[in-house]
Amino acid sequence: MMRNIPIVTRNLLLINLLAFITTWMFPALKQIGGLHFFLASDFHLYQFVTYQFLHSGLMHIFFNMFALWMFGCVIENVWGPKKFLFYYLSCGVGAGLMQEIAQFAQFYFALSDGNPYTGTTQLMSDILTNLPEGVAMQLNAWTTIGASGAVYAILLAFGMTFPNERMFIFPLPIPIKAKWFITFYVAIELFSALSSPGDGVAHMAHLGGMLFGFLMIRYWNNHPDVRYDRSGGSQFFENLKRNFDNRRNRNRQNADMHVEKGGSRESDWEYNARKKANQEEIDRILDKIRASGYDSLTKEEKKKLFDSSNND
Repeated sequence: MMRNIPIVTRNLLLINLLAFITTWMFPALKQIGGLHFFLASDFHLYQFVTYQFLHSGLMHIFFNMFALWMFGCVIENVWGPKKFLFYYLSCGVGAGLMQEIAQFAQFYFALSDGNPYTGTTQLMSDILTNLPEGVAMQLNAWTTIGASGAVYAILLAFGMTFPNERMFIFPLPIPIKAKWFITFYVAIELFSALSSPGDGVAHMAHLGGMLFGFLMIRYWNNHPDVRYDRSGGSQFFENLKRNFDNRRNRNRQNADMHVEKGGSRESDWEYNARKKANQEEIDRILDKIRASGYDSLTKEEKKKLFDSSNND
């Protein structure tokens, strides 16, 4: 089963699982790799990456990895591994930044309530330059861990890529379109962040991951030179085709004859004709995804798309 999972999604699942086992054996590693509040003494920049691979418990990692497997496989097959990995990690960092901002706001308002006669400028100066060491040490308790921010960004990517794909969501008895599923999730997270800020769940990190994902996707859509769909919509099929072409061209740009894996040789004309046929087939499959969704593909078409992405 693992062999059928795209390479980046598979490796992310394995890394998260290994990290979970390691931190279960050595719990102190959560304090080292977890994302601390930036005014705390244990804060380090590398934690914006490491916190994404740590989880608090079995249910926490199960739901995150289930969503990563379910939606990540589809998005990676459409985008290709490089763009998918960049998006995943970047949105995870963005989620961490949003959580830091939310924690700073919470900290600021807590101090301002205790110092009603202190001006905003003076209070900001005290927070950033004159924070007592004991308070900074206590702030180490504000630690964020989990892949949820990046996973929520993957959910958003799925909703924007396949907005009309119907999904069965327990306990709803009828399927709903992906765009409404994502909208519902955003509303729930926003409501939770505003109504229950101290429930121990990093709601702002979830929203931050989705916000950074949304901005990134919109940027790519508006800049087709980044190898994404020129139609201005939310489909991402150019990455597969162009990476496939560039890799094959680099490997054969100075060769007059081409040797295949099976040992057979072919001329430039034969190679170019076969490459053109492969491009047309990939284009047809991706057009079918845009029109009817990923699940409309046959087993052979899914294999063709998967093989082409692994050759990028």
